[in-house]
Amino acid sequence: MGRSGGADPEVDISAVQKMLSATSGSLLTSLLVTPLDVVRVRLQSQPNVSTPPRPTIPPITSFTNLPPTLGVTSCCREVFWVNNTSPICLAAGPTITTSIDSSAVGCAVDETRRKTYTSTLDGLRKIARNEGLSSLWRGLSPTLVMAIPANVIYFTGYDVLRSSRRSPISQHIPDAYAPLIAGSIARVAAASVISPIEMFRTRMQAAPSGTSGMGVFKETMVGLRKLVNAQGYTSLWRGLTLTMWRDVPFSGIYWWGYEAGRNRLLDLRYPSMGHEHARSTMHNDENHTATFIDSFLAGAVSGAVAAIVTTPFDVGKTRQQVLERDDKKPWKAERGGLRPEERSMPRFLYHIWKAEGAPGLFRGWAARCLKVAPACAIMISSYEISKKMARNMNERRANER
Repeated sequence: MGRSGGADPEVDISAVQKMLSATSGSLLTSLLVTPLDVVRVRLQSQPNVSTPPRPTIPPITSFTNLPPTLGVTSCCREVFWVNNTSPICLAAGPTITTSIDSSAVGCAVDETRRKTYTSTLDGLRKIARNEGLSSLWRGLSPTLVMAIPANVIYFTGYDVLRSSRRSPISQHIPDAYAPLIAGSIARVAAASVISPIEMFRTRMQAAPSGTSGMGVFKETMVGLRKLVNAQGYTSLWRGLTLTMWRDVPFSGIYWWGYEAGRNRLLDLRYPSMGHEHARSTMHNDENHTATFIDSFLAGAVSGAVAAIVTTPFDVGKTRQQVLERDDKKPWKAERGGLRPEERSMPRFLYHIWKAEGAPGLFRGWAARCLKVAPACAIMISSYEISKKMARNMNERRANER
């Protein structure tokens, strides 16, 4: 988004019009990309386990000295005994001395496969098939509640910081670096405001059960209430540091790439153009089609690059926010140290890299890019088109005076 220095201040866009433009883009973006966000959260929060092959069960001729943890619990109970609450569940009675029916363990393996996602498309398919198509829009309500104020603060704040004559960024920062600084500051403000809502949405989307939407909503509310009772209201901002590590560089990279991309596309369309003032004037004078195409392409490419670079921070944030803490157990880990999720951001990401390698740090990168790239493209193009419509309306009003 170029600076609007060439626009007539009498017909420039008001703050309210910018807010309405951000709201329209938020609604459209949230509806279209929420399914990809659900899959991203599931991929990043699932345990780092490979799906086991269907086992062959050897014959068991004696039930003496069996380990206390033997048995298949929920899956076996659902298949063989309804409302069975025993700690051990076997497909055959304890008096049978022949081989055990392999269906019990096979059922557990199938259940593991059903809840393990290997890719974005695999996640979309399994969630829709096993939990219903509406589960792909789980968390849409908090997403809308979060996206609208966040984008109003973010986009309006960026415009003010970037183009206002009273902004210290426009006065003291070179134009080449102004998008980095303005985007980062605007993101800090937006992320701080909506962090509790984002935690609610993330935990809601991470719920793997086939419970109805209202059931998941209630369970998430109960979980957050317990969290607040145990650790105070500041716990609702858990993961904010990681969110900042993800969103601040993302915003800087995104806005820098977006403005550079739009200027490059404008130079290709008008080879004689090059001066910043002339570029700003041409951005304002473009027709709606050119504005949509340029902003869509620049937003998608810049958003994809920024998403890939910041994926490790997104993985860390997701795992920290979906961490369940048992109030009946000590807060410290069994060996006296902090859990990995409780460590500082660099140490936590180092733990993931050490335990899972680079694939662990970039888990869900495809789902993140498939979500972020179109989301950025749709959001920024909707925002730019809405601003252009508002500016044209203001110009008509000014001409009628």
